[in-house]
Amino acid sequence: MNASRTSVYLDYNATAPLRPEAKDALLRALESPANPSSVHAAGRAARDVVERARAEVAALVGVPAGSITFVSGGTEGNALAIESAKVAGVERIILSAIEHDAVTETAKASGLPVEVLPVDNYGVADLGWLAQALEKPGKALVCLMLANNEIGVIQPVDKASALVRAHDGWLHVDAVQAAGKIAIDFSGLGADTMALSAHKLGGPQGVGALVAGTRATVTRRLHGGGQERGRRAGTENVAGIAAFGAAAKAAREGLASMAEQAQWRDALAERLKAAGAVVLGEGADRLPQTLCFAGEGFGSEVQVMNMDLAGIMVSAGSACSSGKVKASRVVEALGRADLAPFALRVSGGWASTEDDWIKCGDAWLAAWKRIGARRREVA
Repeated sequence: MNASRTSVYLDYNATAPLRPEAKDALLRALESPANPSSVHAAGRAARDVVERARAEVAALVGVPAGSITFVSGGTEGNALAIESAKVAGVERIILSAIEHDAVTETAKASGLPVEVLPVDNYGVADLGWLAQALEKPGKALVCLMLANNEIGVIQPVDKASALVRAHDGWLHVDAVQAAGKIAIDFSGLGADTMALSAHKLGGPQGVGALVAGTRATVTRRLHGGGQERGRRAGTENVAGIAAFGAAAKAAREGLASMAEQAQWRDALAERLKAAGAVVLGEGADRLPQTLCFAGEGFGSEVQVMNMDLAGIMVSAGSACSSGKVKASRVVEALGRADLAPFALRVSGGWASTEDDWIKCGDAWLAAWKRIGARRREVA
C-alpha cells in the first residue's frame, strides 16, 4: 500500500507493505497470547494457529506442511541450510556471483572453500561452468537463488539441480524474492532446501521459513527446547507466523495479478531506454514486477534522493546495507561495472497500480532532464 495518497512506494523488493489479511491475522493472534507448546486449551489454540499457517506457507511452494521450519527470516533460513549441509558432509560451497549477502557472508564464515559461479551478461548462471566445477573432488553445496533481488532475473534452478544431484551434491535455493511473485514448485525445482521470508510478500518482518526436501536433514543451530520438530529451538513467534500464513495465502491467490505488472514494467522500460537509460537483465526471464536500469552519469544516490523528493520511493539495489548506497556488485557481475554506480531498482507488489509505474517514469525522466540541463550549463 502506498505510504500516503501523494507518494508512490515501489520498493517491494526491500520490503512489502503489510497486507490487510496479514494484519488481521497478526492482531487476532496477539489478542489470544499463549505458548503453542502448552497442553491447555489456550496452548492448543495457539498450536492450531501455527499449524494452519504452516500449511498455507507450504501450499505457496507446493510441499507438505512438515517440510516447513519457521525461522526469523531469510537470513536465518539461508544460514540454517548452509550449516545443515556442512554437518551433512559437504566439503565446499559453490555460489552464484549474484547471491544475496545473507548467503555469501554465511558461506564465507562457514570455514569451507568457496567458489563463485559466474553469470552471463543477462545475469543467468553459467551451467557449463557449474558442470565442470562439480567434477572436482569433494561433495559440493551449490547456492543458487531463484530470482535476484536487484535485477529480478530468474535462474535455471531445475537444470542446475540435475547437475547437482548427478554429483551427489546439495542444492540450496534462496527464494526470498521469488515467493509470492511467481509460482513455485519446490519438487519441480529439485532443490534440497529453500529459504523464504514473510516481509517480501506482504507479511511482517522478523519471520521466515526454511523448506527442506526428503534428502535434506536440518540440523539445529539454536539449542534449547524441541520446537519446530527439533530443528529450531525457541518459542514460536505465533503472531508473526499467523500473519506469514495469511500473507502466503493471499500471495498465492494473487499470482495472476502480480504477473500483470510485467506489462507496466515493460512500458516504463521503453520510456527509460528512449531517454538513454540501459535496462539490466533485459532479455532474460525476470520477475514481473522488478526493473533495474542505469542512466550513465546519473549516480544511484542522486537518483534515489531526486525520486524521494518527487514522492517516489525506489532503491539503489539491495536494502540490507545499513542505508548505504554503493555500487552494485550484481551489476558488476553482469560485466557492466561501468553502470554499477548508476543502477536503480524499481519493484512493485501486491498494492501497486499502473499509475504508480507511470508516475515513477515521469519523476525519473523529469530528474534526468534537470541533470542534463545542469551539465549543459556547466559545459
